[in-house]
Amino acid sequence: MSVSQFFPNQIVPILAGGGTRLPAHIGILQALEDLNISCRHIVGVSGGAIIAALFANGHSVSAMKALALNTDFRQFADFSFWRLLRQGGLASGDYFEQWLDTLLEGATFATISSPLSILATDVNGGGPVIFNQTHTPDVKVAAAVRASMSIPLIFSFKQYEDKLLVDGAILSEDALFKDWQEDGTLSVCFRLQSRQKKEDLDVKRRFALPFYLLLLARTFMSALSREYVHAEFWQRTILIDTGEVSAVDFNACTDDKQNLFEIGYNTTMAYLPAKLQREFAKLG
Repeated sequence: MSVSQFFPNQIVPILAGGGTRLPAHIGILQALEDLNISCRHIVGVSGGAIIAALFANGHSVSAMKALALNTDFRQFADFSFWRLLRQGGLASGDYFEQWLDTLLEGATFATISSPLSILATDVNGGGPVIFNQTHTPDVKVAAAVRASMSIPLIFSFKQYEDKLLVDGAILSEDALFKDWQEDGTLSVCFRLQSRQKKEDLDVKRRFALPFYLLLLARTFMSALSREYVHAEFWQRTILIDTGEVSAVDFNACTDDKQNLFEIGYNTTMAYLPAKLQREFAKLG
């Protein structure tokens, strides 16, 4: 039974978190499609910004799924100890940005097909930075996505004007729940969370620092994803439990990605209709 039989069939999805778990966000969009819920405006945070950008540029769910399943994430992990010292991250993120910009055909926020907002975090003074058609029409979408997914220690800081940008997941919840469409359309946050995976330690590892920093970043991002959801936002939040798959699992195989897609899809199908019914019932 379609959700639209009970209430207006439109939301603003906020795809929050993700990193290399981005197939889960594709599963979420597939579920929205199957529930007949439309999205005129989409918001992306951290790894979710990748899928939000592709969706806003007109990529179909099936095309995004094929892309995720067939892309080797290891190509974006160009780790360098010297880059960490000079630029604050093991990987530059430049190759990823070029890859995404090609997929988006060089789109800026003024030229992308559908309304899109991307959030990053400014560590030079703090607070959220919003990229969209209103605030940053001439900024390339790929550059904003690159800034939003700058996991500390893993990817270098991204400078924008007088701001030093890192992962958009390092934000308070109230920065996410805005009237993004400016017409009262309900915003729903799909938030990925994971549990820390225990790794086999190789004490004879020749270059141990990158490995330990990866573990540190994984622990930090896992803890961040499992933060308490404030009661004010609980009804508009769907938690997607990705198990022990973290935001920095660059070695994910096809089966892992397919499983993430199914987790995103099944969780959304199981919980979103009831949550939205309760939310709209409160609105009278």
